[in-house]
Amino acid sequence: MSYLRVPPTMEGEPDPGRIARLVFGTPDWRRRQPAEQLLDLGGHWQALHYLITGDPWDGRQPEADVVCGGRLLTEDGAAELGLDVIFLAPDRVRPAADHLAGTPFDQIAARYDPAAMAAAEVQDAAGLDGKSRDRVLRPAYERLTEFFAKAAADRQAVFKVMTHS
Repeated sequence: MSYLRVPPTMEGEPDPGRIARLVFGTPDWRRRQPAEQLLDLGGHWQALHYLITGDPWDGRQPEADVVCGGRLLTEDGAAELGLDVIFLAPDRVRPAADHLAGTPFDQIAARYDPAAMAAAEVQDAAGLDGKSRDRVLRPAYERLTEFFAKAAADRQAVFKVMTHS
């Protein structure tokens, strides 16, 4: 999963669906984005969601908005773009950023249990080991916290993108 922070209006276009097509409508969309606007979590997105919310898919706002929350924009357009795009409006980015800033990783780290995560069908949980929490998930959480803080400070929207493999 990759994250991109963008202004709520792009090229005069306020509609998130049309913005998604403007941004993600070409195969080289990643190269065309400023590096500081982009965050790639790779396959660790669902493990992070589980640590943040205690659930593989659901959870309460604002914490669920960090990974899985938002509006799916591509139900009908996933084939067109070759990826799923979830939109999180600026008014939902701020509470998610505040939640992350107020929740240090050590507070959610107690949920780290690869066996329980695998039983809950968290993607790639079977490949996690005792060191993965601090070696992989802690830095990813810190990058997410920084990313959301910048998006909130700039009053930006967040687009979450997952490619189909």
